[in-house]
Amino acid sequence: MGARVSRQDFEWVYTDQPHTDRRKEILAKYPEIKSLMKPDYNLIWIVILMVIAQLVAFYLVKDLDWKWVLFWSYAFGSCISHSMTLAIHEISHNLAFGNGKALWNRYFGIFANLPFGIPYSVSFKRYHMDHHRYLGGEGIDVDIPTNFEGWFFCTRFRKFIWVILQPLIYAFRPMCINPKPITYLEIINLTIQLSFDVFIYYFFGIKSLVYVFAGSVLGLGLHPISGHFIAEHYMFLKGHETFSYYGPLNLITFNVGYHNEHHDFPNIPGKNLPLVKKIAAEYYDNLPQYNSWIRVLYDFVMDDSISPYSRVKRHLKGEVKQD
Repeated sequence: MGARVSRQDFEWVYTDQPHTDRRKEILAKYPEIKSLMKPDYNLIWIVILMVIAQLVAFYLVKDLDWKWVLFWSYAFGSCISHSMTLAIHEISHNLAFGNGKALWNRYFGIFANLPFGIPYSVSFKRYHMDHHRYLGGEGIDVDIPTNFEGWFFCTRFRKFIWVILQPLIYAFRPMCINPKPITYLEIINLTIQLSFDVFIYYFFGIKSLVYVFAGSVLGLGLHPISGHFIAEHYMFLKGHETFSYYGPLNLITFNVGYHNEHHDFPNIPGKNLPLVKKIAAEYYDNLPQYNSWIRVLYDFVMDDSISPYSRVKRHLKGEVKQD
């Protein structure tokens, strides 16, 4: 049960990420894919409905016994919260209103952030763009675990704890790896979010507020949807740094499982990524893939050869541009 994994460092490579060259090759062969590079206006209405659904949930849980508040936080609130983080992921790519209305996307991301309870939408955008530009980049890509994580979370029990602690780890890791000065949009995000949290407490009470925070923390920790955190880039198979998932949970996660497709074409909304896979099938069908995020979580914990160190990492060449 407590066997120590053998990996002692990240998988350092000196090659560029594979997505840039594959994107060029696919577009040369299938130029019609360019027609999929457009905003998903349905995303706007889906996000609005999700916010409304959470408002209704705040009302429904406000007088429940605590055990039922926690139950619904995990059974329903966690799914909505995690799904909303993936809506914010879509919005961070300007896929709600398009690149021509970048500020509209930022403010809509702040709106989508409301039922999550913790302000993060604007910050996520800043760091996520680095993740795409400099995948695995030393000191830049904060999706890569720290050396401490790789060293300490090295047994099955500790990896299990690491999975539970994912919300806290993702919150504090950027400050350790790549701290950035606070922007005015982040201050706006914080102010609006705290005001909304006060609104929840004033009109619905402490149980509704606990429902919000518990759902967000539980939804990003030990939860089936959280399998995507590990499935996307952890190196279960040497030589591959991005993996796709084609299971049913894509239906409530804006197809984030189509992750090779997403990194190849980050300006294509999730709803169109299955079409990318269909058009360029020969590029994706033979890549390693998953059909169960639960199985990914299980394998990560139980496979002694996998740990937070199981990531491809690269030294960056030339000047790195940051906002």
